[in-house]
Amino acid sequence: MQISDFPAGGYRFINGVFQYSAGVAALPGYRIMRVRFMSTVPLFDGFRRIEAILKDFNRPTTAFCACELRSPAPFSEQGFTDFNKEYVATLEKWKLFDGSINPVARSNVCPEIQPPAEPSFHAFSFSVPDSAAARSFVISGSGEAMEGYASYRERTIRRGETTEEAMREKAVFVLGQMEKRMLALGFGWPDTTATQVYTVHDLHPFLADEIVRRGAARCGLTWHFNRPPVSGLEYEMDCRGVMHEQTIP
Repeated sequence: MQISDFPAGGYRFINGVFQYSAGVAALPGYRIMRVRFMSTVPLFDGFRRIEAILKDFNRPTTAFCACELRSPAPFSEQGFTDFNKEYVATLEKWKLFDGSINPVARSNVCPEIQPPAEPSFHAFSFSVPDSAAARSFVISGSGEAMEGYASYRERTIRRGETTEEAMREKAVFVLGQMEKRMLALGFGWPDTTATQVYTVHDLHPFLADEIVRRGAARCGLTWHFNRPPVSGLEYEMDCRGVMHEQTIP
């Protein structure tokens, strides 16, 4: 995995695809702060609110380093591409996206019950100067699709299967992705402060053996009854090590 520094934002990132990086970590002298909205905020209203919050903290838009989105329903592959082009337009204006490289980490999932009417912000993270800060990081969401440029249909683990055995295999793959990304940034499960899983399928058959025993739930596990953002995916996770979090209306 290729790691790049983003000094304008105060963080480094794992190079990913045009719509997001695979994860971010604060550079020395900075910490990451996470803010969650009490209720989801539509995408472009969210960007406006985030810009104002960054200004209140005397931070540039380039300090924006991660976000957690909620969408009405899983996208088709083309629909996901179209949405992502819309999403990165603001990042380009904020001098985050240069047309090919995007440093911002992201999760984007779809609530099965009471979804938002349009893609919306659930939470976001940004860097803050802090000379005494503990190390902090955010890992992007990953579903059970192998990395690469083939279609999701071609690279999805056990596509179309939701048996207990298939869900276990999907979960093990995704846990491995979390570990690879954390390791690339110099972290592991002992450094996490939160782990989130997104699926509408039963976790219990493999929760103890595959998730808890490997340390992925050291601070508990937050299970969101959500689907991954692309039709055909069934399981997604993300994780973070962030010491400063707040919730706002």
